[in-house]
Amino acid sequence: MRVISNKSLREFAALYPDADLPLQGWRKLMEHARPRSYADLKKLSNSVDRVGSYYVFDLGGNKYRVIAAIHFDRQMLYVRHVFTHVEYDRWRL
Repeated sequence: MRVISNKSLREFAALYPDADLPLQGWRKLMEHARPRSYADLKKLSNSVDRVGSYYVFDLGGNKYRVIAAIHFDRQMLYVRHVFTHVEYDRWRL
């Protein structure tokens, strides 16, 4: 799967250095994966939930959230937001 874009992950990690390892590990996992559905994605990463038309990944021991749009047919994952857990809770309100 192609991940668009690593730039947003790097920018977030510049603000939160502890996030770099979990974010890059997740990116590599997604890049090597070929899920065809949410069920396949859930098998790959049990920390993912579907919220509306987006997929929310809990990373770094539940410290960080990656909000993504995924087009399974084209094998494209678009990173829409990267948040800390607290930022995500405020964003959802």
